[in-house]
Amino acid sequence: MLLTPHSRAAAPTRRRRTAAALLTSAVSVCLIAASNPAVPLGVGDRLFPHLGNPGYDVASYDLSFTYPGGKSKTLRAVTTIDAWTTADLDRVNLDFARGTVESVEVDGEPAQFHTAGEDLVITPENPVPDGTWMRITVRHTSDPVRAAGGWVRTADGLAMANQADAAHLVFPCNDHPSDKAMFTIRVTAPDGNTVVANGLPAGVVKSDGAATWTYRNQHPMATELAQVSIGRSTVLQRSGPHGLPVRDVVPTGHRKALEPWLEKTPGQITWMEGKVGRYPFETYGLLVADASIGFQLETQTLSLFERELFTDPVYPRWYAESIMVHELAHQWFGNSVSPRTWSDLWLNEGHATWYEALYAEEQADKPMRDRMKAAYGASDRWRAAGGPPAAPKAPGAGSKTGIFRPNVYDGAALVLYALRQEIGRPAFERLERAWVERYRDDTATTADFVRLATEISGRDLDGFFQGWLYGEKTPPMPGHPDWKPQAAAKASQAPVHPRALVRPQAPAQQARSAKAAAR
Repeated sequence: MLLTPHSRAAAPTRRRRTAAALLTSAVSVCLIAASNPAVPLGVGDRLFPHLGNPGYDVASYDLSFTYPGGKSKTLRAVTTIDAWTTADLDRVNLDFARGTVESVEVDGEPAQFHTAGEDLVITPENPVPDGTWMRITVRHTSDPVRAAGGWVRTADGLAMANQADAAHLVFPCNDHPSDKAMFTIRVTAPDGNTVVANGLPAGVVKSDGAATWTYRNQHPMATELAQVSIGRSTVLQRSGPHGLPVRDVVPTGHRKALEPWLEKTPGQITWMEGKVGRYPFETYGLLVADASIGFQLETQTLSLFERELFTDPVYPRWYAESIMVHELAHQWFGNSVSPRTWSDLWLNEGHATWYEALYAEEQADKPMRDRMKAAYGASDRWRAAGGPPAAPKAPGAGSKTGIFRPNVYDGAALVLYALRQEIGRPAFERLERAWVERYRDDTATTADFVRLATEISGRDLDGFFQGWLYGEKTPPMPGHPDWKPQAAAKASQAPVHPRALVRPQAPAQQARSAKAAAR
């Protein structure tokens, strides 16, 4: 049973216990810090050591935003967090870095607070003991203007882009994918605006020239996957497989031009279900933003897309459709089954790229083999620049999205291609279905994937995965001894936006890379 704010006496679920295991290693740091000046903490993630916080496991977020009617104006907000403590806490750290905190309460009592780095450090009136529920209420502002990440300003309002570490630029949270939670999102906006968020609608209340829109998730979600769209948009409703509600949020003026793309979604869901099993959430749809952001994003149940992907003729139709499938595939790989650490990112992006390429092969006659051969040729360069797929290099200073490199996209899809070559197509397809079923609504690691692949195939795959996931050089491709690494890329090649989806066989790639570099 999933824990909610209305069930505060139950013990943590298996998912919560696995998340707590990651946090435990940092608990002693938390206890030592309690008697010293406020300091930023973290759960010890290799790539983002200060993300997340030890000592508790969030069960639910209740987010309330008041939108003043201008995309450059500060929002007023209240964030309520229900969490289960995993240590005795004299202090509680939350990630929060772009807003003014007005007040904090812990279990209804006023609490002191300070900032330390990108942490909000809370000192409750009384320490919170291990193994109990606590409710934290933070009244704050949320700023859509300063810096990149978090809120995205569109032509008519706002949307969110929180990956990898930007949710705490919008609201106080435990900003690490290992701590998934339930979400309720409320937004009050002036009449004439439409609000859509993750999950299903739970009512609209109108009063004094404004309306409050409420949405609730039925499945746990990582903070990086939160989504809120505010603007003068149109919401289009249709039905997917098994009666699944499919709703798309589009700029009203572009509704007609976008419809030929949007109507493809139910069929794409059916296609994905045929590969890996039933869609894992309560709804799906596309949020098409009238904004140039340089990427698409798999926010849970409501994937974010740039409008120009569908309206700019530089992108071939098959390419745009395959990108739609990429973000759809993330609902299984990355959203339902989330990474325990950011080093497990290859499991998200490699699988999404795999199904993107498979869809292009089956629907647009773009052979997977050709794409993977090209990726093999580039793989050594990608590993040198970004690290092996399961041990990516840390992002550079000031570039948190720098982990989104080719080595975790086509480089990771290449690992899956090699695995299919190694264990055979039937075992590989059983593995894919078993993976999303076993870890549904949970988090998982690279080691979990290796163990499951060994179990399904009945073979010892440790040596295979060691080379393909952690080697500095790309191992020989099973079944293709003629595939060879290519020479180093020429220095004159245009750089690729760190969050752009790198696709060796995409005719639009050169234009895409140039446009991204110009941004």
